[in-house]
Amino acid sequence: MLDIQFIRENKDTVAEKSRQKGYKVDLNTLLERDAQRLDLLQTVEDLRRQRNENTQIIKQAGGKPDQELIDRGKQIKVELAKREDMLRETEVEWLDLLKKVPNMPLDDVPVGSSEDENVVLREVGEKPAFDFEHKNHAQIAEAKDWIDKERAAKVAGSRFVYLKGDLVLLEFALWQFALHVLTDEKLISQLVSENNLNLSTKPFVPVLPPAVAKTEVYDATGRLNKEEQTYKLAEDDLWLNASAEHTMAPMYMNEVVEEKDLPLRFVGYTTAFRREAGTYGKDTEGIFRLHQFNKMEMETFSTAESSLQEHFLMVAVQEHLMQQLKLPYRVLNKCTADIGGPNARGVDIDVWLPSQNVYRETHTADLITDYQTRRMNTRVRRADGTMEYSHTNDATAFSERPLVGIIENFQTKDGDVLIPEVLQPYMQGKEII
Repeated sequence: MLDIQFIRENKDTVAEKSRQKGYKVDLNTLLERDAQRLDLLQTVEDLRRQRNENTQIIKQAGGKPDQELIDRGKQIKVELAKREDMLRETEVEWLDLLKKVPNMPLDDVPVGSSEDENVVLREVGEKPAFDFEHKNHAQIAEAKDWIDKERAAKVAGSRFVYLKGDLVLLEFALWQFALHVLTDEKLISQLVSENNLNLSTKPFVPVLPPAVAKTEVYDATGRLNKEEQTYKLAEDDLWLNASAEHTMAPMYMNEVVEEKDLPLRFVGYTTAFRREAGTYGKDTEGIFRLHQFNKMEMETFSTAESSLQEHFLMVAVQEHLMQQLKLPYRVLNKCTADIGGPNARGVDIDVWLPSQNVYRETHTADLITDYQTRRMNTRVRRADGTMEYSHTNDATAFSERPLVGIIENFQTKDGDVLIPEVLQPYMQGKEII
């Protein structure tokens, strides 16, 4: 959530930038409740002081306190309880309104009302030119018996799938390749240098995080989407994660991290779950958009002044991964309406899909600033002892979507698929599946 002091001092800016994101926020009511909250807080603190002073006087009177003091103590107790109840009710409403205010987009985020207004920064790689009638990934995978939706539907319902055979091996090759890249300090150092970043060269620490989070925790990340995205366990106060960063971001909830230990960089893997409400058409074919999928995510904690460069490093890592796979892709600077509520900036990487003759998203990189950590109370103790909120970033390392790109871009006339050279060592040296 945003700093309430920032909202007090920049009401018009917050209103305008929220509008640019497509959010309707009631700042007038929020600030009214804020004023009421502060007034009640002052009253409660004053009544507590009076209660303590009265109690102290009674104690000093020994065993014979004045009845007037006793009556006054009772009056203060009744009034304090009343005001504390009012304060709690006001704080609940205040916090609910505050949570609805999105993060502020950075100045270089394009203003737009839909994803159609995202800005293409660059296109990289050559699109394949086939001398045969090429197929989409679902047709190829089904012919190879790599995916089985019918049996999965029998077991779990629609939009689930059994992955089988060489496609499973190829997916695990992706995970191993990504881990080798992200845990290689020499390579991280190379990317830092090539992109002129003034950052630590620390590698990413591998993590297998929980796949579930409590409501309070998940809500604090700003990523709990009850209507469209997230599944809840019926008998427990637990939600299934929709991406690994949703349970990595709260790792340091209610903790203080020393500045000397920053940045903290993690790469986490989970199976993720999404409702994907409203999805239809080509997105439901094959494995492009499922209710259950596997995902490897980067998550970093940093100081405020380095968080934007951490964001750029994550994008550099993503591009390196795609370039090593030799997949044609483009990079987008996402517009205000598309970056999401917690984001201050967002970048997408889209792979070229020959079957659709378009680019489709495989990676996203999100700069969150202190929007999450303010709710999660994750703070940094500076070298001089001062305290401030950490900044967070998250970004895709790989999901299963690059498999779609590999199948479609590297298909052969015979219906086989060429394995990207960089993945062959993880496939026992096989060059084709």
